[in-house]
Amino acid sequence: MRGGARIEAFLEMMSAERGASENTLLSYRRDLEDAAGFMAASGRGLDGAAPADLSAYMNDIARRGFAASSQARRLSALRQFYRFLYSEGLRLDDPSGTVDSPRKDRALPKVLGEEEVTRLLERAASETGDESLGDGRRLAAVRMHAMIELLYATGLRVSELVALPVAVARRDERFFIVRGKGGKERMVPLSGKAREALKAWLRTRAADPSMAESPWLFPAASEEGFLPRQVFARDLKGLAARAGIPAAKISPHVLRHAFASHLLQNGADLRVVQQLLGHSDISTTQIYTHVLEKRLVELVSRHHPLADRDP
Repeated sequence: MRGGARIEAFLEMMSAERGASENTLLSYRRDLEDAAGFMAASGRGLDGAAPADLSAYMNDIARRGFAASSQARRLSALRQFYRFLYSEGLRLDDPSGTVDSPRKDRALPKVLGEEEVTRLLERAASETGDESLGDGRRLAAVRMHAMIELLYATGLRVSELVALPVAVARRDERFFIVRGKGGKERMVPLSGKAREALKAWLRTRAADPSMAESPWLFPAASEEGFLPRQVFARDLKGLAARAGIPAAKISPHVLRHAFASHLLQNGADLRVVQQLLGHSDISTTQIYTHVLEKRLVELVSRHHPLADRDP
């Protein structure tokens, strides 16, 4: 087993044993094939690469302008690949062990303010009642309203949102179970407004015969059978522009960040937010501690008996 066959075996292991999603597998494949293309010139290829080859590759992608976060992701993919080869007895060493990780600053997430999210939701709601829209555009408007109400109410990942089963809406409950990364399940809440938006979408969906038999909440004529996340992201930017919000400021992930930040601003516990977001490690959720720090300063300034006294 050589070359591409070892990449395929690695991807099969990641899927079968670790429950990696299709998007994660595509990312690993892209990263490993790029590295393999670079290392073909050495004569050793990806399978037989030495530490110096990996360092040369990391320097190359840095010169190509890859961000530190992208460089770190490439190195992580390579490390997991070589650990797999070592564990399977296909290599006697791990050449990635001595390669330094790129230094990166952890950027704060982009977050919309509560007023901006309200404006976005109100614009989406108003478009569902626009009588000038044709049937196709009105269907898209009702779907968009349901999707962003649902996204802001739950903090779902966009991949989780687009792949929801229709049963989630038909049950009309205050909570539902979603299967996230690694096949892990978690319970997420549904606000009253999200439930109403979903009911409106179910009525619109039921009137379209092409969607009637689909098991997906948001069906589409795609390979997967549901709305591609790229289509939702594009349409979301269009809605934002019509709401007077710069398109560059918004994405599905930004609404997920808004969900988390607004919960913390209004008193939610970090551990609760971790569970709602589906983070396996609290350190991932701690990127939002800037929100907590601001809130704590405000609380001390408002309530501490010495806060307003001169030293």
